[in-house]
Amino acid sequence: MDKRLVNQLGHDRRGSASHDYAAGAHSFDGLEISGFLYSPRASFAGKRPVIVNIHGGPEGEARPDFIGRNNYFVDELGVAILYPNVRGSDGFGKTFLSLDDGRKREDSVKDIGALFDWIATQPDLDASHILIEGGSYGGYMVLAAATNFPDRIAGTIDVVGVANFVSFLENTESYRRDLRRVEYGDERDPAMRAFLTRISPVNNAARIKAPLFVVHGRNDPRVPYTEAEQIVTAARKNGVAVWYLLADNEGHGYARKANVDYLFYAMIEFIRARLLS
Repeated sequence: MDKRLVNQLGHDRRGSASHDYAAGAHSFDGLEISGFLYSPRASFAGKRPVIVNIHGGPEGEARPDFIGRNNYFVDELGVAILYPNVRGSDGFGKTFLSLDDGRKREDSVKDIGALFDWIATQPDLDASHILIEGGSYGGYMVLAAATNFPDRIAGTIDVVGVANFVSFLENTESYRRDLRRVEYGDERDPAMRAFLTRISPVNNAARIKAPLFVVHGRNDPRVPYTEAEQIVTAARKNGVAVWYLLADNEGHGYARKANVDYLFYAMIEFIRARLLS
């Protein structure tokens, strides 16, 4: 996978974080998967650990942008961040957008494995120190990656993520349920229910090895906090170290400054422990 420089956001490699367009990772079926890699400045010696940050949606799209507080991880901790656009992402045409629908759901998880392979080919990145992070549908993706690639990750941060497709579809707000059934499948159909049960991370939690940080809001109408409760219980039952942060006054993501601050500081400590110790 070659990296093609798109824009330095006003910085060079002697200064703050730059980002490269990463293109050319080919998944199991030959599909090219791309993303944006934010690299630490050259003063950080040696191969750098990596955070793979997976967008939600699933119809979201990673774009070159100011990454806010995440700059701290790049500029101060020397951790690279890769924002991939796996199959199902917007911005690559209707065919690409539909490649993860229904029974093709796990094909997008395989794309994450292809990105891990790419990281291993990069002279400046450390494939033995990879942490995966994602929110909402991205939370499902990181939990699925934790169950499918347990020996390739050092830690997982799941923010308001889906752990069980069946309970998610049954308990998400009614105004959006039919739309989600089009994307994921209808859990009322016995065959589809069996498929969704099989691929749900909570039912594969015995495979998780790396420590897990689960973040949720008790008032989340989209992905109920009971999704977090399920994966926390299942992972702890299997002896996995779990950090669990549940905010009583938040919904689908944290918005209150005190909570946002607390989450940020907690993430710093989790990332330090998993990638820099």
